[in-house]
Amino acid sequence: MQILEIKNIYKRFGDVTAVNNLSFNLEAGNVFGFLGPNGAGKTTTIRMIMNIIVPDSGSISVMGNSKISEINNTIGYLPEERGIYRKMKVKEVLLFLAKLKEMKNAEASKAIDYWLDRMSLGEWKKKKVEELSKGMQQKLQFIATIMFDPSLIILDEPFMGLDPINVNIIKDIIMEMKRKGKTIIFSTHSMDSAEKLCDRILLVNKGKEVLSGKLSEVKQRFGTKNIHLNYEGDDAYLRESELVDKFDDFGNFIEIQMKPDADPQELLKQVSSRYRVSKFEIVEPSLNDIFIQVVSGSEMGGE
Repeated sequence: MQILEIKNIYKRFGDVTAVNNLSFNLEAGNVFGFLGPNGAGKTTTIRMIMNIIVPDSGSISVMGNSKISEINNTIGYLPEERGIYRKMKVKEVLLFLAKLKEMKNAEASKAIDYWLDRMSLGEWKKKKVEELSKGMQQKLQFIATIMFDPSLIILDEPFMGLDPINVNIIKDIIMEMKRKGKTIIFSTHSMDSAEKLCDRILLVNKGKEVLSGKLSEVKQRFGTKNIHLNYEGDDAYLRESELVDKFDDFGNFIEIQMKPDADPQELLKQVSSRYRVSKFEIVEPSLNDIFIQVVSGSEMGGE
């Protein structure tokens, strides 16, 4: 089932084009990585999906309905700019937000208690929001995003400000939602998190799409001739090698990007004849490597 369809949306603010002819669609049960550098147009696009602002042209539909206000109760949104009523008590603020999503009191109270306990906030339900730490407030806002069981969940930097334990809790919930057939838009600057969680990605820069597709296919597109090398010696040979395009030297560990037609086995043969090698591994490029390569290329006028 197609959950979200975006066709040729365009948005300007004065002389600045924030989103430029962007199109994509999402099926149910996917985690979709919406990626890009600061100012790329991600938040503007998300706000248009949420009907906070409207596109200058193009169309957006959720579950076949272009009137987003009519189906707002099916969309959960965690914005990057956190904000929740600090003077209200924890459960009271969640009950208030549940009413805005037209949840019945009994249903809302049961869901809120469940999520507060699961997020280790049960004992704080009668405390004012301002008494919670920033991490606790982050978890509280995450609960507000999912407690009404939305079909489309939009998470803008959901791990920001969380310790590793709570990052893992939210990661597990995201995977649980995916298994239930929910569609999750995951917008982040953390390429490591995106690489672990996402089925598909869309990378935008200056409001335009610069890369998209299934994560596995994207990584294949960028080849598998990256080498992780542990060795004893200097990097003089690598600087001169016709097999090596570029490398990052971290002392006794080097990440090597080979030239397109170079043979990794030939590199191994040559390196092992010069150095004591403890590790030689052919790896696919990381999403972080791809991000840097693609964004740098688009900044220079490339694809």
